[in-house]
Amino acid sequence: MAQIATAPIVLKDARFLVAADSYESAVSGVTFTPNSSTVTWKGLTPTSTYTGTSTATWTCELAYAQDWTTTNSLAQYLLANEGKTIVAKFIPQTAATGTVPTFTATIIITPGAIGGTVDAVATATVTLGVIGRPVLTVAAVPA
Repeated sequence: MAQIATAPIVLKDARFLVAADSYESAVSGVTFTPNSSTVTWKGLTPTSTYTGTSTATWTCELAYAQDWTTTNSLAQYLLANEGKTIVAKFIPQTAATGTVPTFTATIIITPGAIGGTVDAVATATVTLGVIGRPVLTVAAVPA
C-alpha cells in the first residue's frame, strides 16, 4: 500500500469569479457541498437486498460582506440576477508553486440577506444551487 503525501491548503490568497467579474475581495468563504443519500431495497428473503447511493446534488455556499453602494458589488449582483445560471470559478490557491487547482461550476443565482447587527460589518451567507457538479482542473502556475 502506498503512503500518499498530504499538502493541506490555507485559504488566504484565493480567487472567486462569477462570469468575468472577480469577487474575492467581498467573499470570506466558498464551500461546495455534495448531498447524496443511501438507497436500500429489501425483498422477501434475507439475501434479496440491494444498497446503493443516489447521485449527489451540489450547492455552493458563499459568505460575503454586504456592499450596497459599489456598482456591481456581489450583494447587488446576487439581488439583480436571481434565478439566472452563470459559470463561476473558485481558485483556492493563487500563490501556489507547481500547479494551481481551479473548480468551475454552473451556479444558480440566489440573493442573500439584507442588513445585519448594529456596530458590525453587514455580512450574509447564501446557498446557491449548482447544475451538475464542480469540475476540477489543475494547471501549471504561469511563469
